[in-house]
Amino acid sequence: MADEPRNRPKISRRDLLKSAGAAGAAALIPGRAAADAPSAAPPASAPAAVAPAGPLMNLTAQETELLSAMVDRLIPSDDMGPGALEAGALRYIDRALSEAESDSVEAYRIGLAALDRYSRYSRGAPFSELSDRDKDSVLIDVQLGGATGAGVGFVGSSGAFFNMVKSHTWQGTFGDPMYGGNVNFIGWDILGYPGVRMRVSEDDQRQMEAGQLPPARRSAYDFGQFQVGGGED
Repeated sequence: MADEPRNRPKISRRDLLKSAGAAGAAALIPGRAAADAPSAAPPASAPAAVAPAGPLMNLTAQETELLSAMVDRLIPSDDMGPGALEAGALRYIDRALSEAESDSVEAYRIGLAALDRYSRYSRGAPFSELSDRDKDSVLIDVQLGGATGAGVGFVGSSGAFFNMVKSHTWQGTFGDPMYGGNVNFIGWDILGYPGVRMRVSEDDQRQMEAGQLPPARRSAYDFGQFQVGGGED
């Protein structure tokens, strides 16, 4: 996430995600087929990251702006393709806060307010107005539990808030599109995940091993096995 020190070679966040995140992302996909090799299809070029025009269902406009700025730095768009905002991570988070994660709404509100207070206290400006470098440095402090002082207001460790938002951002970017994120399969393209398949032929296997298997752009829930009541595809 953060900028690399000047004496170290720069590593694309996309390369980092490919090397470290593919297995975790695939675990979010029900009934995943045995298809781990990267796809040969390149990700689409990155559009500009645009924050939502208004508040999410569960957050105010200011809270939405703060969350958008944070999510954008966790998986930013770059010259290799779009990031978490374009993948619909915010929509996923908002939906989760209305359903399975409804008990986390207050934790989001308290954490986002504390993030902004810490940013003003330590960097002299609201979080959403900081440069990308300063946003990253603030988030490193939050991640490491060091965002304290001047009554910042994190409940418990700031790291717990960071990990919650990070986990939801990963889920919204790389999980099955059925849950509201991974728009246009952006997250799977980032990882080179070739998509859900119920059957893999010998030719498919050869293409996977060569990194030449075209992506299957289907939700797991397009298959009958994962629809309500089950059944055959």
